[in-house]
Amino acid sequence: MSAAQPNQNAIHGQAAATADAVIVGAGFAGLYMLHRLRGLGLTVRVFEAADGVGGTWYWNRYPGARCDVESMQYSYSFSEALQQEWQWSERFAGQPEILRYANHVADRFDLRRDIRFETRVTAARFDEASGRWLVETDRGDRVSAQYCIMATGCLSAARMPEIPGIESFAGGIYHTGHWPHAGVDFTGQRVAVIGTGSSAIQAIPVIAAQAAHLHVFQRTPNFSIPSRNQPMDAAYEALWKTDYAARRRQAREMRTGILYPLNEQSALEVSPEERQREYEGRWETGGTAFMAAFKDLATSQAANDTAADFVRGKIRAQLRDPAVAEALQPRNHPIGTKRICVDTDYYATFNRDNVTLVDVRRSPIQAITPTGLRTRDSAHEFDSLVFATGFDAMTGALTRIDLRGRAGRSLAGKWAEGPRSYLGLMTAGFPNLFMITGPGSPSVLSNMIVSIEQHVDWITDCIRHLRARGLACIEATAEAEDAWVAHGNEVAERTLYPAANSWYMGANIPGKPRVFMPYIGGVGVYRQICSDIAGKGYEGFRLTAPDAIADVAAE
Repeated sequence: MSAAQPNQNAIHGQAAATADAVIVGAGFAGLYMLHRLRGLGLTVRVFEAADGVGGTWYWNRYPGARCDVESMQYSYSFSEALQQEWQWSERFAGQPEILRYANHVADRFDLRRDIRFETRVTAARFDEASGRWLVETDRGDRVSAQYCIMATGCLSAARMPEIPGIESFAGGIYHTGHWPHAGVDFTGQRVAVIGTGSSAIQAIPVIAAQAAHLHVFQRTPNFSIPSRNQPMDAAYEALWKTDYAARRRQAREMRTGILYPLNEQSALEVSPEERQREYEGRWETGGTAFMAAFKDLATSQAANDTAADFVRGKIRAQLRDPAVAEALQPRNHPIGTKRICVDTDYYATFNRDNVTLVDVRRSPIQAITPTGLRTRDSAHEFDSLVFATGFDAMTGALTRIDLRGRAGRSLAGKWAEGPRSYLGLMTAGFPNLFMITGPGSPSVLSNMIVSIEQHVDWITDCIRHLRARGLACIEATAEAEDAWVAHGNEVAERTLYPAANSWYMGANIPGKPRVFMPYIGGVGVYRQICSDIAGKGYEGFRLTAPDAIADVAAE
């Protein structure tokens, strides 16, 4: 029996199986990490709570779910054969197609045999005497591994709001981040959507086309750009496939990890006419590349105002009712400092006779009732409630697991005042615990697959380095972590991002510290920093031999 295969004792909790590495999660990060570690000859166990691969694209099956990164770029680059053989059907792929892609990758590289599905990791503890992690699951597995790698995703801990009476509702209750796999038919129903973030903006037009009547309960309006999605253009696909390597290299040097045209001019140094032409061109092209219209939209309030005013004008132009148009125009944050959304007919949906917008800032939701919900001003009856209330982003999937490092210190306790990491890859006091796209890395501000591949490649090279030199542990030093956190805060403060109460800041979770969690310095800059640190013998990390593990604990 391979050490990477489950044994009966481990399942019943009587003894721990062994493996070189445990990976938590089988989304795009976990799949690629498994593939790379196999290449090193390691025995690997992967635990996945779902009954299939795909991560966020497994869970987020809500109507209209679609990626906001172009399909030709939202894909793995590690296999040229995979790049050439897979054909995307649309410019921006929908959830079903992305999930088919994830399953294709799992099958093509024979990854499923090392994944234990429908198994949730509940705890992982570092044993200082052996220098190994003991990982436990809700099905009784106990696995001892030298390396523990968290591939849990940045947006995987769905958040239900704390509204009194929610358990009393007699109709259907759904969360966009945990959608029924069989789908939901809203035909003829009275439906409420609570929230107007990215998932709601995608789902609302689809639900409105089905429902007898749809009420949208909005606290904060968001900026959204039309996606201009269309079937994949054969010439465009061929353009990428004839020179994929060069295009990938360019993308990795971009701030977002997405290759699109950048304008190196300031929005304030051109004439109003030229500025208008630039915004119109970006609007007609569609997608998040709108924010690359000028170089200073993320750093200058005056420049940002020109873009925000343009989009607000576009919103007004699409709405028949001036009051609804006013309510849908964001005015409390600079454009782009909350996740900018892309949509198909979102604003036009509010022209439908069967759609009603409710401003919950003016009339807050007070309670869920057995037949609907009650605001301060009125009661509403519904057949279904859809919560598009987001996630405990960046940290939630990690802190929900009982992760304990040196001296039994919990990660949740360490991060009580906000997440602290070195490079978003490791956190001091937790040796050999790696995080893929953790807080302190570009992650959600980037093309996630570009950032995933960069982290997986870095972790793989790091483990190869350790094993080649007979080293047992790598651990971030507290000094390096402090310096990285300070640097991340300093870079963020140069931008407009902290001005918004966004989930980047943890503002959607009551009581969560307000800390800007991703690294905003850019994918290209960040990649170079990580490479330089590795090239200097993993500067800022403490590397120890097997017989030195206990000595480090005593320091």
